[in-house]
Amino acid sequence: MTVTDAYNDIAIRTAARLHEFRTGNNDMGVRRERALVDLVSDTDRTALGVATEYEIMGDQPVTAGLAAAAADHGIEFEHLGMTLGTVLHGVDLTRPASDDLVTFLRHTLLERKVIFFRDQHLDPGQQVAFARSFGELDAFPFGRPGADPYIVEIRHGAGSPGTENGWHSDVTWMENPSLGSIAQCVVCPPTGGDTLFADSHAAFHGLPTDLAEIAEHLDVTHDYRVFLAGRGFRAMPDEMIEQIKAEIPFGVVHPLIRTHPETGKPAIYLNGGFVRAESLTDRRTGEPLGPEVSRAMMARLLRQHDRPEYQCRFRWTEGSIAFWDNRAVQHYAASDYYPHKRVLRRVTLRGDRPYFRPS
Repeated sequence: MTVTDAYNDIAIRTAARLHEFRTGNNDMGVRRERALVDLVSDTDRTALGVATEYEIMGDQPVTAGLAAAAADHGIEFEHLGMTLGTVLHGVDLTRPASDDLVTFLRHTLLERKVIFFRDQHLDPGQQVAFARSFGELDAFPFGRPGADPYIVEIRHGAGSPGTENGWHSDVTWMENPSLGSIAQCVVCPPTGGDTLFADSHAAFHGLPTDLAEIAEHLDVTHDYRVFLAGRGFRAMPDEMIEQIKAEIPFGVVHPLIRTHPETGKPAIYLNGGFVRAESLTDRRTGEPLGPEVSRAMMARLLRQHDRPEYQCRFRWTEGSIAFWDNRAVQHYAASDYYPHKRVLRRVTLRGDRPYFRPS
């Protein structure tokens, strides 16, 4: 017998013994059913996070009522992820949306967190009008203005590599940050440039135990210093910076875990570019955790959306639209298309002040 044969013989016998040990018990050899929380490692609770959110969704991608409404509208769902992300086929957004369609799309957004449409090719006025169907809009003070003051152009190419390649929720530095964002691809690179979305509800449910036990009690400060630094452009003069800070609040406090105001579900609420990593504070006592503890905890929290299990990925084509709920997801724009050109037009829906309410 060769060394390899001897090893394989031992491996087969060991596997059989271990299987018998793991599955045997005192109930006549019948394996007890165990809860998922007892089956996952505390260092990797990703499966628990996804399964918990899916259970809250009724163990189905959409409710029966929403599926019936889609059929009534002649709309077909193409789900991209377990708990988030759906392409809607059979919708023409170039025509004014009826109240009934707007209601249906809002319900779909709440259930799926981010929804997509292809081959729409809206002009700026049409895109703004569509966004206004869902509420008031917020202009963006730090981006390239578009043809309409409520449109910001996210434009990259030769000499301007993409900079949005980090998990984030939009404009968390605002006192009343965005409800959602609606972006349309105007120029698409030949390859790359996808946007990834991650479920912040599932990410919350999948937190390691030590983080989960304290996260609900923490506040964190957000500000827009990254824009004041120039981001590759000429630095602003001090007097301009001071004027901006005087007119737009610089440093707002939001709960680390926010309650979705429409669904009531908890979600991790962060933007790595805007949070002051040293600013975590326990709202029960009003005491800061201290810079060292705060930064270490924030480093772990900022990686929570990295797990592919929480994510879906959208490949842009010209005329495609993504509509995401900033209260429920984070997104990440892959910067893998340089030096090719990529242009998105984004409109931002006004939101309300984040809060946390224990379940």
